[in-house]
Amino acid sequence: MGSFSIWHWLIVLVVVLLLFGRGKIPELMGDVAKGIKNFKKGMGEEDTAAAKGVDAKTVEHKSDEVR
Repeated sequence: MGSFSIWHWLIVLVVVLLLFGRGKIPELMGDVAKGIKNFKKGMGEEDTAAAKGVDAKTVEHKSDEVR
């Protein structure tokens, strides 16, 4: 009952391939990679703005407003 055997992982792999198809998985991984690159780019822009002394983009919260 402990860890999964190789047969469990093979069955999971077959089910994933049947659900998504062979072409969809690389497309999903490409989207994940683009998201990671954009995240790193955004973090780098924040660091360079802080080094230059420019205020980072902030969002002000107005708690006094009544909805």
